[in-house]
Amino acid sequence: MKLITYQTIVAEVKKLCIEANYFLGDDVKTALKTAWHNEISPLGKEILSALYRNSLIASEEQVPICQDTGTAVVFLEIGQDVRIEGGYIYDAVNEGVRQGYTEGYLRKSMVNHPLCRRNTGDNTPAIIHAEIVPGNQLAITVAPKGGGSENMSALAMLTPSAGWTGVKQFVIETVRKAGANPCPPLIVGVGIGGNFEKAALLAKKSLLREVGSPNRDAELAELEKELIKEINNLGIGPQGFGGSVTALAVHIELYPCHIASLPVAVNLNCHVARHKSVIL
Repeated sequence: MKLITYQTIVAEVKKLCIEANYFLGDDVKTALKTAWHNEISPLGKEILSALYRNSLIASEEQVPICQDTGTAVVFLEIGQDVRIEGGYIYDAVNEGVRQGYTEGYLRKSMVNHPLCRRNTGDNTPAIIHAEIVPGNQLAITVAPKGGGSENMSALAMLTPSAGWTGVKQFVIETVRKAGANPCPPLIVGVGIGGNFEKAALLAKKSLLREVGSPNRDAELAELEKELIKEINNLGIGPQGFGGSVTALAVHIELYPCHIASLPVAVNLNCHVARHKSVIL
């Protein structure tokens, strides 16, 4: 049995919150450079260049890449042979978020009630997804998610007869309706199958993949290619000013489902696709 202390988790989550908001991943920066080469619109190229420079400035000056430093979405993979000492693991995560957002001068965006809307003042509570896995390690991923792109995400409970054609139409229509609101170029996360909540979680988790990395299933990888081609043909372009690059990538994740159901979720992420991980 491996012992991991409450304070270790607090410290790691705090660090991940700050690093995720200051340092854009190399995969995203590479995708932005590739997009610049592929973009046919001069204004689109200029915008992509500005987005890339912005990520470098954030890194050099250690300031947030975007003013919306997001909801703190935290994924935990807890080995079944791990024991947490000194407190409840969810409390440790929230304390790490509290410290990270305060000491990192990150914008606090959480309100205590969806209707009364008083800011909690420290960006807690985090949205925590925990999974028990084999082994004696604890993997923590912090993925701050901005409100603009999250607001334009969608879920549909299709019927099985809709098939791939129905799924594709829903994904493309979601991106088309979103327009400039989620700050394209986007990473489009798609969850297919499971049930209502599983599809949404699949879509969210797909955003953690290296940007542009194809699904390991060859058929799904082909569907990802098909979707990104049609999404980029929408002409929305970088920041919605028109162009040939509306999305940097489409990531599909799939899960078995009920015979009567075909759930599909689309979770849109702006070009600031932030996430940092640690394994303890």
